[in-house]
Amino acid sequence: MDQRPIGVFDSGLGGLTVVKELVKLLPHEDILYFGDTGRVPYGTRSPETISKYAQQDIAFLRRKDVKMVIAACGTVSAVLPKEVVKGFSFPYSGVVKPAAQAACAASASGKIGVIGTSATIKSGAYGKEIRSIRSDAIVIGNACPLFVPLVENGFIQPDNPVTRMVAQQYLKPILENGVDTLILGCTHYPLIKPIIGELVGEDVTLIDPGKEAARGAAVLLQSQGLLSGREQAGELHFYVSDSTQGFEQTASVFLHTDSVTGHIEQVDIDSL
Repeated sequence: MDQRPIGVFDSGLGGLTVVKELVKLLPHEDILYFGDTGRVPYGTRSPETISKYAQQDIAFLRRKDVKMVIAACGTVSAVLPKEVVKGFSFPYSGVVKPAAQAACAASASGKIGVIGTSATIKSGAYGKEIRSIRSDAIVIGNACPLFVPLVENGFIQPDNPVTRMVAQQYLKPILENGVDTLILGCTHYPLIKPIIGELVGEDVTLIDPGKEAARGAAVLLQSQGLLSGREQAGELHFYVSDSTQGFEQTASVFLHTDSVTGHIEQVDIDSL
């Protein structure tokens, strides 16, 4: 048993969708979340900058003595060099591998679509991971740079005309290639899943990387004997690198809850 918290980080608040799934699966675990809201978004940055920011985020979580780190960010998961990940002495998970595994299992035709930030799509990480599992797969990717700011600014209603119009443009090349499975390659995207699902149709299976990452983390922690073993509910601790003002309202949307309970604190970005 290990009563230390699980560490989760993202460039902003999209990673809270992973926290939501972790709370469902592991209700007795403490979770520490860091959102680098002072430097969001990562998706338009260079690979070098993304890697630098990610390693600073991870170092912050490690100073909080977490027992595992989850990169709840498609961009970081896709861009952080494997040699860096291999050097970690603690359990670590991104969202790319679990999502790729789920997509390969779900796809009947092998035609798999991926939408994500510009950096995620440019990295080709999803395609590489998918083809390492299923060599016959055909992967069609498309960058959706406007989705994150739309979600962050609350344009998530199923009938929102702006988000629907943008989504139609982004999904057009995906649908033209006849995919039967689509990876929502950014943890912000599940918040507009109803819009995406309606546009792609019920014959296309949508893969939520955050949900798959949470499932994988639960299995890993159990297999390594790292679950807390507590019977009481776990606690949530939130840290952000920008103002905490408005955090509760925005976070409640990502967590699908009426109110956010837990410790909330701003972190000096220069200390990362």
